[in-house]
This record gives sequence, structure tokens and C-alpha cells, in this order.
Amino acid sequence: MLSPDGGGRDDPCGPSRSAAEGSGKAAVDLYWLPLGAGGHIVALNGRAFEVVAARSERRPACDLYHSALEVRVAAARFVIEMTPVRDARGAQRGVVAEGPVGARWAGRLRIFRYEIRRWRDGQIPDVDEAVASPRRLTDDRARAQQMLDLVPQVPTPVWGRDDLETGDSWNSNSVTAWLIARSGIDTESIQPPTGGRAPGWHAGIAMARRQEGRPA
Repeated sequence: MLSPDGGGRDDPCGPSRSAAEGSGKAAVDLYWLPLGAGGHIVALNGRAFEVVAARSERRPACDLYHSALEVRVAAARFVIEMTPVRDARGAQRGVVAEGPVGARWAGRLRIFRYEIRRWRDGQIPDVDEAVASPRRLTDDRARAQQMLDLVPQVPTPVWGRDDLETGDSWNSNSVTAWLIARSGIDTESIQPPTGGRAPGWHAGIAMARRQEGRPA
């Protein structure tokens, strides 16, 4: 895991967005968004969940974060993110997979499904609220392309449950961590911003290592 500032290098916020967009080079950038950014109900529920979890684990309550990735290969830019299913026009958002929320049977209803996007020229909702972001993970073109190729292969277990028996529930952070690990990018130096926590992160890393035949 990385240094508490979320960066692990001289500039924890990484290169500016304008510089990354204008370079035309390969890049993988990580964004940390406060849970529920732009949605007060989600934020309130998240804080309540964290308070209960913190008391149970006898630790201070942390800020919760949701993660997303932006990948650039040459002139093409993609946003990779897990979000709730918005409507039936997922192809317009680069949706490559869906999964159930809460329970597998519930996934028959759109409101209880999530989608995984590989959205060309897409946008990360509420990106202006991101903290210590973007963080540049790599400029290696082969790793960036590998990450794009892996998105349709992301596991899609039930959101919010530990169906994969990793010791952590599966969510958006699991998707991000799985892609980073499977792309061969170091995950040990990555943590959310100071005072924050990213539930689900371990699940993604553990699943990636399991698939690669390595200990979790």
C-alpha cells in the first residue's frame, strides 16, 4: 500500500488533466472520488455504514472512496468504471459487462444491476470532486493496452457480497484493483487519500492473484 498522501512520489496528484489529454501518449490514471459524490443519499448511507463498521472493528471512522480509471492509448481515451445501470442504452457508454446488486436473483431488475464501462471519450461523473487525483499509474503503452483488453474479462459477482470468498465484498474498487493487478501494475504502492478507505480493494487484488496462481 502506498504512502498516506495517496501518491508515493513528489507530486501526489500526478500530472494535470490538460497535460495528460494533450500528450497523445499512453497513460493509466487513477481517480479517487468520495463515496456518493454528487448524490447526498448515497453519501449519507455510506457514512452510516462506515460508522457501524468502525465501531465493530474498534477503529476510527474513515472517509470512503470510489475509484475509476482513465486510460489513454495514442489518441484514444477511455473511462473505466463500475456504476449502477442507468438505462438500456449501455452500448453508448461502452458497457461491456453487467452484474447483480445485493442478490443474484435481484439482478433480473435493472435497478439491482451494475454495469462495467470501457467508455471511449467518456466522462467520470463528479470528477471535479476527486481527491488527490489523477494519480498516474503507468505510461507504458503495453500495460495500458492490456488493461483495455482485460475489461470485458472482469469478474461480475454479486455487488456488496463476498461470493468469491476473498474476505472482502465486491464493488467498484474491486474492479479497479483487479484491472491494475492483472495489468501487471504494482498495487502495493496504492492507497486512497489520507484518512480514507476503499472497501472492496482487497477483493480485486485477491481475485487477480488467485487467477494468476499466486497467494492472495
